[in-house]
Formats: sequence, structure tokens, C-alpha cells
Amino acid sequence: MVRRFRLGWMVLLGIVLPCATVLRAAAPARPVLVLGDSLSAAYNIPRSAGWVHQMGLRLDTVRAGSRVINASVAGATTADGIARLPGLLARERPALVLLELGANDGLRGLPLAEIEGNLGRMIRMCRDAHAKVLLLGIELPVNYGPQYRDGLRQVYARLARRFDVPLVPFLLARVALRPDLMQDDGLHPRAAGEPLVLDTVWPAVARALGLGAAAPSRAPHRGPG
Repeated sequence: MVRRFRLGWMVLLGIVLPCATVLRAAAPARPVLVLGDSLSAAYNIPRSAGWVHQMGLRLDTVRAGSRVINASVAGATTADGIARLPGLLARERPALVLLELGANDGLRGLPLAEIEGNLGRMIRMCRDAHAKVLLLGIELPVNYGPQYRDGLRQVYARLARRFDVPLVPFLLARVALRPDLMQDDGLHPRAAGEPLVLDTVWPAVARALGLGAAAPSRAPHRGPG
């Protein structure tokens, strides 16, 4: 009877444990959430050409099943982000949030302290939801003057230091001075420039997700000739 009892448990465990393992393996990975403005929303170009969509494709090649949720909206400000972020965090439960806001605040000349406060509040929201944060900075056109432009640059740098979060200082670093890669408004990349925007962001994303050397950046696009 004892032997038969033990055998019964061995058979039962042999059935239950593999099933539990399968259930754990099937659980979907937590997604990457991008909360931004028109610079991340593929403004005036096909959505599939945007750097966020391309990031999703690249992530899937190195980590199958990875999901990227693009919650970016053209014209969004940091105040809009505060209003929308709690619902997004609760619904999507992201592992990583790419926070790309502040450009529209800056273009409107809003107080730098307000921009910094709003971004800081969103970083805290993400942390409370157990999501990592990658801060994506932006720079304003030169006609805004050095004091305000430098001030906005310092806002992102201070936030990165204060909260110890990674920072990409200038999202458009590789395309902003390339008229052939920028739209006529001088603010948004053309489709041909979006891969370079992704290359600017990718190393920080790979580090944040622990992909390391398994996720090399694509060779930079150098244009015709």
C-alpha cells in the first residue's frame, strides 16, 4: 500500500509539474511602452516607417515575443502625459517606459520648472508601477535663445541624475542637422531619417532590457553616395 501510494504521487507530480512549467513559460513578457509626442508618433510619414515601429521589429528579432506599445500622440505635452500615464501603466504593465515628452512644452515657452516637475512626477509614477524608465531628451530650435535652450537641456540632465535613470540627451542627434533627413518644418524626421533615430535610442534600450551584446545596433545610414 505504501509503495502504491508513493507511486501515485510520483505519477501525479509528473503530470502537474510539467504543466506548471508550460504555464509559466507561456506568460507574456511585459511590454515596452513609448509615451511621446509627434517625434515618436511617426508624424506625416507611414506609421510603419517610424522609429518606434522599427524598434518593435528589431526587438522581436533578438527576443521573440517582445511587444512595443506606442502611446505617443502628436502635440502631447508633459501635462497630457501625466493625465494618460496612470491608465497606461495599469492596463499595459510595462517593463520599460520610454518617456519622450517636453518638446511641445518647450515650443510653447512653458516654464522650465513646470516641465521638470511634470517629468519628475511621471518618472515616479513609473517607478511606483515597477517599470524602468528611459528618458529621451529633445533640443529646441536656435531661435529660442541659448538661455531657454540650455535650460531645457539641463532639465533632462538633472532628472537623469536625480532619479538615476538613463538618458538619451537628444533624440534627433543624428538627423537634426541633415536637411535631407528632415521634413520641411525642420522639426520632424523624414522616413529616411527614422532608422537613425532608432540607432540613437537603441543602445540605451538594449541596456535597459538586459540584451547586451545580443542586440547590436544597425550600422548607421549614411545616405546616398
